Amino acid sequence: SVETLLKNKIQSNNYLFSVCRIEPENNVHLCLDLATKIKYKLVFVGNWSNSLYGRKLKEKYKKYKNIFLLDPIYDSKILGSLRSNSKVYFHGHTVGGTNPSLVEAMSLGLNIIAHDNGFNRHTTNNLAYFFSDSKSLEKAFYNAIDRPFNPSDMKSLVEKRYLWSNV
Repeated sequence: SVETLLKNKIQSNNYLFSVCRIEPENNVHLCLDLATKIKYKLVFVGNWSNSLYGRKLKEKYKKYKNIFLLDPIYDSKILGSLRSNSKVYFHGHTVGGTNPSLVEAMSLGLNIIAHDNGFNRHTTNNLAYFFSDSKSLEKAFYNAIDRPFNPSDMKSLVEKRYLWSNV
């Protein structure tokens, strides 16, 4: 169960976290590849069985002991706990607008690595580390670990831009 994972397999604030639809435009493959090269754990929540892309990734990366590929979690408390206890949030989305999962990570003051595009830059007001390929992703990850942003900057941005009362 997810609760067992939280208690026994991962330590709070010592893992990379992501949640999204498992589709190529969300750069899931780049995040998984990064996890094979780092000492940190990766907890990735998504719909792995809904596409050939997801099934292939799950098959390829299930052998790594530091990678936890979880099926969709609809319990907001469990998902919130996984997200809020992570060290870095990965946001690989390349399409769309203001993404709710990105705003949720921002509201927690997490260090964020986001795909380098206009949507993500605008949403985070450039207060994230950005990547466009595997090399820049690895650099962004180590920057996020070694030189984290001030968490109150992200929280403050969310309070100014994304609270319902302000929208």
